[in-house]
Amino acid sequence: MSSDELENQETTEESSPLKEAASVKDLEEEGEVAADYLEELLDIFDLDGDISIDVRDGRAYIEISAEGDSNIKLISNPETVEALQELTRIAVQTKTQTYSRLILDIAGSRQAKVESLTRLVNKIIAKVKETNAPVAMKPMSSYERKIAHDLIGEAGLISESEGEGKDRHIVARPAE
Repeated sequence: MSSDELENQETTEESSPLKEAASVKDLEEEGEVAADYLEELLDIFDLDGDISIDVRDGRAYIEISAEGDSNIKLISNPETVEALQELTRIAVQTKTQTYSRLILDIAGSRQAKVESLTRLVNKIIAKVKETNAPVAMKPMSSYERKIAHDLIGEAGLISESEGEGKDRHIVARPAE
């Protein structure tokens, strides 16, 4: 890398207010900050739950679970979990000044979301194979798009992300 390229890279990194977590240690710290934030939320709302932290695939994974007849189910709706995940990311980013890509799961909601998404993608796959024409999916998060891309590829089809921001979606196409 030339000195000009190195200088441009350093300038870009310095101008960005948030940096990527660089190591497992950074991700563990991110998980601890997130767990502290979520523990306070659980206390405020008088909800019972055990928080566990894991680091895998370059992300901090936070899981809130509970045994038996816990009231944690009150916040386990996938849309609620998605909102809490975003709030937690903002809290982590504010405290660490590091961009957060953490994943939050509450009472197995993430698995329920994956199963629902898998059913939807399988319907799209069937439609593409039946019509031999591209099919656009509704906008979804990057995590959901990754799952959909993998499923579509495993079915022998081609998928591409299109659009920007909240309108980013996948188009599934027949293999050529």
